[in-house]
Parts: sequence; C-alpha cells; structure tokens
Amino acid sequence: MNAPDLKWACAQAALPLISEKMTIGLGGGTTISHLVDLLSQADRTDVRVVTPSQTTRDYCLQKDFTVLNLQDVSKVDVAFDGCDQVDQHFNALKSGGAIHTREKLVASMADDYILLVDESKFVDSLTFDVPVTLEVLPDAYSYVQCEIQQLGGHAVPRKSPAKDGFTISDYGNIILDASFAKFPNIASLDQKLREIHGIVDTSLFVGCVTKIIVTSPSGSKILEK
Repeated sequence: MNAPDLKWACAQAALPLISEKMTIGLGGGTTISHLVDLLSQADRTDVRVVTPSQTTRDYCLQKDFTVLNLQDVSKVDVAFDGCDQVDQHFNALKSGGAIHTREKLVASMADDYILLVDESKFVDSLTFDVPVTLEVLPDAYSYVQCEIQQLGGHAVPRKSPAKDGFTISDYGNIILDASFAKFPNIASLDQKLREIHGIVDTSLFVGCVTKIIVTSPSGSKILEK
C-alpha cells in the first residue's frame, strides 16, 4: 500500500467516529481532504465544520458543508488533524503549515482531538527531524532568538519563495523555525518555550491529543491515551 492509499485508509478509519449533526474540527492536509470526500460521499453534510486551515475551509464549502467561524464556536465534539510526528506518549510536532496557534485553539475546544498518521510518523520519541515552529510577536524577534540559543537551539525566520521577507502568521506575527539536536523531555521544552515573553505559541502539542489513528499496509488501529 503506497502513501496515498495509506492516507485514504486513515480517513476511512476516522469516518465512523463522526456522528450526525456533530460540530467537528478539521485541520489541513491530504488525509483531511480525503475525510471531507468520504463525509460528502456518505451524505453527511449535516455536520458543521470549524477549521484553522483556509484550504480546508474552501474545500468544505465547495462540498456544501456548513463552515463556522472560529470566533463563534466554544465547543467542538471531535477534531481531526495530521502532524509531522507523534510519539508513544501522545506528544506531537506540527510545523508544516505554521497555523499551530489556531490548530491548538481547535484542539482545546474539542472533546476528542485525534491525529491521523501513517506508521512512519508514529515514533517512540520525537526526533526533531523538523523544527519546532514558533509564532512570535514582531517586537520580540531578536530577544526570542537569543533565548532559544540559551536553550541549546537555533531559531531562524521562515521565508517563502512566494513572498519577499519573512513568513507572517494569520495574526500578523513572525514565524520562527527552532532546531534542537535533541531534547529528551518534550513537556519541559514546550513549557520553557512558552515561558519566553513574545512567543505566542509553539508547534509542540503536549497534553491535548486524545487518540491516534495509525495506518500501515496491514490496516488501521486506534490508540487511546
């Protein structure tokens, strides 16, 4: 089973966890798009969607789902998302889209926050093959870089070939990518980073993941915390 097939199988495993008229959170990425397709094919457009992803929002509207604005929602029944890596302790790293602040808001609203991954992304402990992404107030840019060095990391502003200058978050803040060779205590690292004045949030997800759907060529399994 190749990677696209694994993503489709992962979405299929998530579908039974969605009931009629639920308010659901949907992140970004191909697996989430597959889940939207499956919901549409099952004529389950009665669910209401909240999403931190503009791409997912546009796709859900295209499929005739009701999409709610985040500021109008205080509770989500279940939320689904992908990640770069998640470990056996349910700590996750989500850096690609740089929308982690909004993703964490959805995760906090959700009774169930479920990550959808193939087996290559489920690891014993986070390896930091990708950086920890930080949303940083513009005035704190230099200060935060220095503080990251004190923690043994190296932070650089994210840039995009499609834009001159730094990548900016939905809230007008700077996105920094912080690399760490190793940090054995993920919860401690997340806390230390969030204690630095000027960091809005980190792309480490600690204490919010309730389930993980892991898909491999032999099938899908649901892990519960």
